Amino acid sequence: MGTGGTATLGPVFDSPRPAVVVALPGTGSDAHFARRAFEPACTARGLELIAVDPEPGAVIAGYLAALDTAAARGPVLAAGISLGAAVALEWAGRRATEDVAGVIAALPAWTGPDTAHCPATLSASVTAAQLRAEGLEPVVTRMRASSPRWLADALTRSWRSQWPGLPDALEEAAQYKWPEATLLDTLAVPLAVIAAADDPVHPVAVGREWARRAPRSVITEITLDELGADPAVVGRLGLRYAR
Repeated sequence: MGTGGTATLGPVFDSPRPAVVVALPGTGSDAHFARRAFEPACTARGLELIAVDPEPGAVIAGYLAALDTAAARGPVLAAGISLGAAVALEWAGRRATEDVAGVIAALPAWTGPDTAHCPATLSASVTAAQLRAEGLEPVVTRMRASSPRWLADALTRSWRSQWPGLPDALEEAAQYKWPEATLLDTLAVPLAVIAAADDPVHPVAVGREWARRAPRSVITEITLDELGADPAVVGRLGLRYAR
């Protein structure tokens, strides 16, 4: 519905001002893209941003460690894209509320541990297998031929930077069990969801479900063209609900 289409499903962000914003990339992505997505809006609001690079072999553990470290400084606004959104949500749901200013979840891909039909899980698993069988560059070439230019450029950079650990990182993502519905139902902190209405890997229905379930939530729907033209749209939309 575009960046103007926002449905308010509950109270918006009214928690204490974040001490820091921690941005977690999606599967196969990197801190560079997370920074592009969130840094302009953070800078405009005078908020410090920590964009976390994935650690192949310990992606989830690295994300959680970065969030825990940041929480020692005060309330964290946990922001994530795809897999990063799920980890941010799970971390926030299990921390004391005084540690969490809220969650920004961009492009959530699934709900619940049964990921047999999750497009993002299947994509990560297939890509990991192709990388192990063929090596990096043939898979990059095929990805570039089938992806929008902005996404192809972003993944080419991040995949090359994570090689040769990339297959391990993708397999870890493929094995990840997405947040249970009950975690969303009982989430005590505000949640801003940004979903792409035309994204087959991150179905818009999942974003709508997350926003519908979370007691204090808002959702904004964009298009992949909007995201590609300006990744900072994610931060602007998420942070406009924060103090």
